[in-house]
Amino acid sequence: MDRMTGTTTDSLAEEPRVIRAIILDLDKCLAPPEEIGRAFFDPPIDAIRRTNKGTLSDEALESAIKDFWHLSYDDIATRHGFSPAMFRAGWKAYRSLRMPGPLRGYGDLDVLAEFRVPLFLVTTGFRDFQESKVDALGIRERFVEVIVDDIDGHVRLGKFRIFGELLDRNRWQPESMLVVGDNPESEIAAGNRLGMPTVQILRPGVSRDASARWHVGDLAELSEMLRTSTVSLKS
Repeated sequence: MDRMTGTTTDSLAEEPRVIRAIILDLDKCLAPPEEIGRAFFDPPIDAIRRTNKGTLSDEALESAIKDFWHLSYDDIATRHGFSPAMFRAGWKAYRSLRMPGPLRGYGDLDVLAEFRVPLFLVTTGFRDFQESKVDALGIRERFVEVIVDDIDGHVRLGKFRIFGELLDRNRWQPESMLVVGDNPESEIAAGNRLGMPTVQILRPGVSRDASARWHVGDLAELSEMLRTSTVSLKS
């Protein structure tokens, strides 16, 4: 029974398979973006306001600001039509952000220790900022590798390519690598394109999307689902 929707969903037990590794997203999967208060983003927000100069109405600008907790900066700028000056000013301020102290994350992060397969964390954003969030959560040691799809790099790889490279590097079949995240347009879409089983985690505020193969409410439910299936480390 899906705790978030009250509907019965199929489980890995109903479709036996060997899961050799799990890819997890960061934001809205392991940590609620809202835990980072609005004041933290004042530097890029103020920079964007100063350079707006009528490009966006007050209402449209406020809508863009709300997306700071949900989208990567380049996606925000594209979606809301930032001018080049707004984009550059916000970019310069945003790329200097670092978490100043610890983050709690969701209350079930201890469940990460229960998964008996290698875990990979794949997240999108400014590298140093995303890395600082991982360290603030104290979860780096839980992962074989933390990969940031760095929007400040010369070439943004995208999750489709990153997932594909993980499969190739480890010589795993797509069906043996589980993708867990919240975003149907990002990690869920990439996993589906590659033929990887996908799980949407329905954290508060996340809308259920039918494109994911399975749905869980939290990491405890994911762990329970995996315990009823055939799970093993890569031989």
